[in-house]
Amino acid sequence: MRYDKENIFAKILKGEIPCDKVFENNNVLSFKDINPQAKTHILIIPKRPFLDISDFLQNADNLYQSNFWKSVDEIINILGLRDKGFQIKTHKGKDGGQEVFHFHLHLLAEI
Repeated sequence: MRYDKENIFAKILKGEIPCDKVFENNNVLSFKDINPQAKTHILIIPKRPFLDISDFLQNADNLYQSNFWKSVDEIINILGLRDKGFQIKTHKGKDGGQEVFHFHLHLLAEI
């Protein structure tokens, strides 16, 4: 499968589709899910075009991966979740429930 430059997350990154932004830096964009599955439901996406977590882990360089995970940690802090319960979830492939083929994390919490 090839990366589709017209997927919804690519369009959000290009500014073609608006989002309710939570955090943004050079590596990451995070925003509220339009169909939340929890009281807090944030999507976290890298700004580079990776299909899924496997593509990200195999093809993103170490510095980019490190900055991505540091950004996730910063988002957790911004949302006040560090000392609370939360879930981080991702899907890999159609059989794994992935609907948008741009690597993304779901950050879910009941606060």
